[in-house]
Amino acid sequence: MPLVQTKSRYRPPVFPFSALVGQELLKKALVLSAANSRLAGVLIRGDKGTAKSTAVRALASLLHELEEVADCPYHCDPADRAHMCFDCRERMDRGEELPVRRHPVRVVDLPLNTTEDRLVGSIDFEHALKTGRKKFQPGLLAEANRGIIYIDEVNLLADHLVDILLDTAVTGLNIVERESVSVAHPSRYMLIATMNPEEGDIRPQLLDRFGFVVNIEGIGDPWSRMEVAKRREAFDGDPAAFLSRWAAEEDLVRRHIVAARKLLPEVCISEKFMALISQICAAHQVAGHRADIIMEKAARTLAALAGRTQVIAPDVSEAAELTLPHRVRELSEDQMREQQQKGGEDQEQSEQDQQGEEAQQSGKQQTGEDPRPGEAASSQDGRADGEGEPEPNPGNVEDRGGPDPGGYREQVFKIGEPVQVPTSGVKFARDSLARTRGGRRTTTTTSNKTGRYVRATAVRKNNDLAFDATLRAAAPYQRRRPARGLAVKIEEPDIREKVRQKKTNNLLLFVVDASGSMGTRLMTETKGAILALLMEAYQKRDKVGLVAFKAMDAEVLLPPTNSIEIAKKLLEELPTGGKTPLGQGLLVAYQLIKAQMRQDQAVLPLMVVITDGRANVGLCRDKYYDGPQFGEIYREIYKICELFTQETRLRSIVIDAEEKRLGSFGRSKKLAESLNAKYYVLEDLADHRGIIETVKKEKFESEK
Repeated sequence: MPLVQTKSRYRPPVFPFSALVGQELLKKALVLSAANSRLAGVLIRGDKGTAKSTAVRALASLLHELEEVADCPYHCDPADRAHMCFDCRERMDRGEELPVRRHPVRVVDLPLNTTEDRLVGSIDFEHALKTGRKKFQPGLLAEANRGIIYIDEVNLLADHLVDILLDTAVTGLNIVERESVSVAHPSRYMLIATMNPEEGDIRPQLLDRFGFVVNIEGIGDPWSRMEVAKRREAFDGDPAAFLSRWAAEEDLVRRHIVAARKLLPEVCISEKFMALISQICAAHQVAGHRADIIMEKAARTLAALAGRTQVIAPDVSEAAELTLPHRVRELSEDQMREQQQKGGEDQEQSEQDQQGEEAQQSGKQQTGEDPRPGEAASSQDGRADGEGEPEPNPGNVEDRGGPDPGGYREQVFKIGEPVQVPTSGVKFARDSLARTRGGRRTTTTTSNKTGRYVRATAVRKNNDLAFDATLRAAAPYQRRRPARGLAVKIEEPDIREKVRQKKTNNLLLFVVDASGSMGTRLMTETKGAILALLMEAYQKRDKVGLVAFKAMDAEVLLPPTNSIEIAKKLLEELPTGGKTPLGQGLLVAYQLIKAQMRQDQAVLPLMVVITDGRANVGLCRDKYYDGPQFGEIYREIYKICELFTQETRLRSIVIDAEEKRLGSFGRSKKLAESLNAKYYVLEDLADHRGIIETVKKEKFESEK
């Protein structure tokens, strides 16, 4: 086969791999993947500024050149007929000599704003217009064949692109059936990605496709941190000199990888260590068998990098450290029950031992021996144990130490345990509004060229040509139109544009009763549920707000935001106590929602009201309503509810927090009827998850 010389693409200088300070586990994972392409790639999770992207880009310079068919858009291996594309196999079967060239391993960046057409490929529009024949234009999956796909912040990648990556990662084949084109081509690549866990996690299906997951943190040692800064400054100041200084170390790592690749086919693993791998995976409750397979490959690769042809025990241990962290499952309920039962038995045994020790100590006291320190009689002041001592404050309550203006003592309840909320299946009904703002919650039509192509339209807005639909529209008129130098005659009325869909964000507003009648249970659980929903909303790019009402007024505690830190601080400091100005809370919430709707006409607001319904402060703040005047309060509240029902894009939920065992007045239910809102009773929602699932369900149903 003739060897074709081609000009390589310009690559800007990249920080050398061997000059990275620390992050040994990350470097080990990348070197292993470079030595064995069947390890399914690496996911790097860590904080900002921890050299995630730098390490990945530095890896490309260590990879050796590959032989490929020079004129093949899929970079087929001329020595591997089984994984060639159809055209290369056909040419080889005809006896044609395929031109060969050497090219560095390609590292293809997959930006978050990539369109589906660019990823999988599409029809070549220019060729179709000039010749009237279809031709496939390969996409990024074709360019990445036998190379690396690198995704920065993979957890922010659109779901429809994730689905495509899952398909090709399993089959190694990209099948395109679109725009009258039917093409299948090889797409075998290593997937390397980075993510910041603060931005949310990735889908479990994609997570399992990564062979290794590495969790990295910033370096704590001051001297190492200083060395990082010095090396980066030297590289930025003179890249050529810095690369020359590290050239010997880079070449050593490169030769190390090449030697491991050659030795890898000869490496063997004994039945003993195969059994050990299976035992480790079973002990960690690993789902499926991919972990066993990846661990075996990783152990063999570690042996090859060490220059050995036999796997030893440390190889298995190192492989487990990289393979298992993202695959370990939580214990089942039965297993947790067994552990709790075992823990109870241990506790009982500990108590018995303690009782025996106390009896022994009592015997010593009767014989005149000194008691243990701290166990002197507590009744020296003449009181019995506990007599006259103040009642301890509950651990989840902070007393502010003074009454509010209405004479009620304020207390601050701690935030309850946040609930991990599953986000799969949360969808909103589609509408006709076109939105530009990005998010990860609601599927919506977009007014720009980002998103998934779902259909075509004759309405011209974005100049986003739908060529397949345009050709179909022009086809019936081809014989009657003049050629004008084109094989396909297209006129203005034939042009169709693409209608695209993507994910957008939403507004979730909590209106919380913080009056004294709510009590410890509600405020602790509600705070935990709100924080959990806030974290989920941050990951989905939603906006979340919080309005609290108590004493004589209502306030916007949390303006619409996605900042977890600010929200958590404000939730922690939210005091409870005083009267219940429900009308004020609803009015402030309405004003806030209207302001958001004026700023963004396409916003989708959902209001969640959590209250016991016992309003006793009206809109006239200097007047306290009581007794027969309750009717006047609720007439004001129902008038405010009419404002909400006039907003067609606004939906509401009312969660009734009234203590039913003390008798029910049904005021929260009447409030829900006035708001045309879904009504739920807090006591029927057994835990935090009940509240959250209710809100999520309503967010789905409210747009139907």
